[in-house]
Amino acid sequence: MTKHSQLPKRTDGCTLSKLEALECHFTWVKGTTRSQLLRIRVQLEDIGADEGNFWLGSIYNLWGFVLYELGSSKEAHQYFRKATETLQQLRKEDEGPWLMVNYGNLAWLHHHLGEEAKSQDYLSKVEALKSKFPSPSQDELHPEIYAEKAWTLMKLGKNDKLLAADYFQRSLKMQPDMVQWQSSCVIALASAAKHSDTGLSDDLMQEIRTVREQDPENLYVAAVELKERGRKGESVKDEAETLGQKILLQPVSSYSGLNPLMRLHRRLGSLDEAIVLTEEALERYPEGRYLKRCAALCYKWKVLRFGADRADQRTIERAIKLHEEVVDLYPDTSFVKKVDLAYVQAKSSHGREIAYQMFQDLLARRDLDSDDKQLLYYNYAKYLIFERQDSNDSIRYHMKSAEIQKRSFYGKLSVKVLQKICERGRSRILCCNTVISPLGVSVSFTVVVFVLQRVMGPENAEKAFFTVFCGLNRVVSFLLFSQWRISCL
Repeated sequence: MTKHSQLPKRTDGCTLSKLEALECHFTWVKGTTRSQLLRIRVQLEDIGADEGNFWLGSIYNLWGFVLYELGSSKEAHQYFRKATETLQQLRKEDEGPWLMVNYGNLAWLHHHLGEEAKSQDYLSKVEALKSKFPSPSQDELHPEIYAEKAWTLMKLGKNDKLLAADYFQRSLKMQPDMVQWQSSCVIALASAAKHSDTGLSDDLMQEIRTVREQDPENLYVAAVELKERGRKGESVKDEAETLGQKILLQPVSSYSGLNPLMRLHRRLGSLDEAIVLTEEALERYPEGRYLKRCAALCYKWKVLRFGADRADQRTIERAIKLHEEVVDLYPDTSFVKKVDLAYVQAKSSHGREIAYQMFQDLLARRDLDSDDKQLLYYNYAKYLIFERQDSNDSIRYHMKSAEIQKRSFYGKLSVKVLQKICERGRSRILCCNTVISPLGVSVSFTVVVFVLQRVMGPENAEKAFFTVFCGLNRVVSFLLFSQWRISCL
């Protein structure tokens, strides 16, 4: 929790209860760390402030809250006022239910600043709006509040996407004609299923098609739909090329559709087309920070891909340059790109030792959260096995990633790697030039013990142990199992 989250010590009980009952960012967003707040701020910056963006008022609302939590009360007030003005301009009305969240934020801000009269004024404005614009359903929040709450949750983290979609669906039941809510709802659902092995369900795909017809100007939804159709094996190359040209005409934004279109090209095996697209975008907007980030990602995919089509030195150097620029352009949130830069450096003809030292510097950091640690350990483990042929240390770092209890996407990937080691059983262990005998237990046995305990669970460990060592002499297996049981005590 940030230092600005705490309430003033002297607070009128009635006022405090009214503030806590408000539906706004000060009651929705709890326990955020500084690094999380910085990431949210970067997200908002990359969305951009195009005046035609339906969500611009919501962007300013969240931006103001983030600035307050980061200690910039004056800037926070400016952004909350920007939100007020923007919402009035977009809705072409001076008042409406879409101002309730904004006024709630201003009530909290003035309260934290000790300006109780102004806080009370905004509390009264919220009450007046609630009376004038009641929710269509007595048991539900107003649909405008649900929609802004949903949009906010989409920006907070990966684990809130389904809840965000649920809030959008509730708002749409009461106000089904809001196309922008429908678009954001399917984006949230698609994002929640981003790492699914089976892809998007047929029902969700139908929803996305319907939304694409209703909101044809939303190129992000169009790119998501094309990406999923390409994943299912449909021929979408011509459509992707047409969409790419449309995206180039749009203002620079993380919601332009460029990122999902790049991922489609990657899936289609046409990374060169994605690189050409991002380079063309950079020619049009050479200072576009988000575009450089997208281009760096494309080049990383190109450099790190497996197979015969390896990147040449010129491509590797371009990848390094872009990553260095992105690290500088995102000073507060560049950790992931620093990891990527280290891995890309390893592919350079003169970057082997540079990459190793970069990884050592990253591993020495003491300010990483659990997600960052898992990402780093997983990528370092890959680097060790593929660039330094160090299988033992690679396994050790996969173990470090897997043993972090709150597993992220990368922690789960490390678990899969370790499970494959177990599944390969005796043949895998012998291939590592490891000798297992009744007289001693080697490093590879330690690896297996760890995987059995940490990954497969104690309830399955005994059965798994004998499966792994099924090709060994029964006496050897028994001795090893006995030593494992002792190590568990």
